[in-house]
Amino acid sequence: MPTVLVVDDAAVDRKLIGGLLGKATELQVHFATDGTDALARIEEVWPDLILTDLVMPGKSGLELVREVVDRFPRIPIILMTGKGTEETAVQALKAGAANYVPKSAMHNYLVETVRDVLDVVRSKHSHQRLMTALRKSEFQFALENDPELIPSLISYVQSLVTTSGLCDDSSVIRVCIALEESLRNAMFHGNLELTSEQREGDCDIYQRLVSERMRSPHFGSRKLHVTLSITPHEGRFIVRDEGPGFDPSELPDPTDPENLEKVSGRGLLLMRTFMDDVSFNATGNQVTMVKRCSAEPACAEAAP
Repeated sequence: MPTVLVVDDAAVDRKLIGGLLGKATELQVHFATDGTDALARIEEVWPDLILTDLVMPGKSGLELVREVVDRFPRIPIILMTGKGTEETAVQALKAGAANYVPKSAMHNYLVETVRDVLDVVRSKHSHQRLMTALRKSEFQFALENDPELIPSLISYVQSLVTTSGLCDDSSVIRVCIALEESLRNAMFHGNLELTSEQREGDCDIYQRLVSERMRSPHFGSRKLHVTLSITPHEGRFIVRDEGPGFDPSELPDPTDPENLEKVSGRGLLLMRTFMDDVSFNATGNQVTMVKRCSAEPACAEAAP
């Protein structure tokens, strides 16, 4: 059973988060009251994931992220952000956090985000011993418009990135989360033409709309076109949908702290934070993401 360590100095928030995560019966939840307490609890329970507030007395959430990335790089961290913490949250994502959830949207996104990150971790661990001789991979996929295919592709990409030597353990998770966000954006916003406003509304209404459009010949027959090129020096990930696209010049800057609480820009923020380059074609229905090896000596050793 996956273990989640929740770090929050407010008892009311710990109770709320515990209640939300308690609905996911496959999770075992432990609690810490601040960053210092969390570091002690890590060595007691060895969590699969840490969910932390940013503003806490003593050791802050940002300091906790930096220390966990340094001491426990295989444990991913999800941030809980609130008003006034936007700039710190961006710093924490750059420092190594795997994802974030605005506190204003926890009821809709907390359990889903925790499950997504845990899925990435589980898949990574199950594939990291495979394909140890891999030096270069180039693939093209034309995926049906089915969200159940996304975890399978992410799992496959994890094994490719891990065995290529492109990234360390924590960065592999972040690359896969960025790719997953791009696939979900392409499928739901591109092929199904669903808006961020619709997703942020009533969950049941949104899910019914997703089901209706997936059954529709007009929307449901569209495909996702994914091109992967991975070497020990660079990973290039191209995702194209068959929707009408959008004007990329109208995208708000997701790295602006003022936009962090807007769920509509969350995927783009993660993509641009976790990848080195992110660019869209003129039509707006294709995104190209590039991840470069940051450890040149390790890259050189991994090269054929």
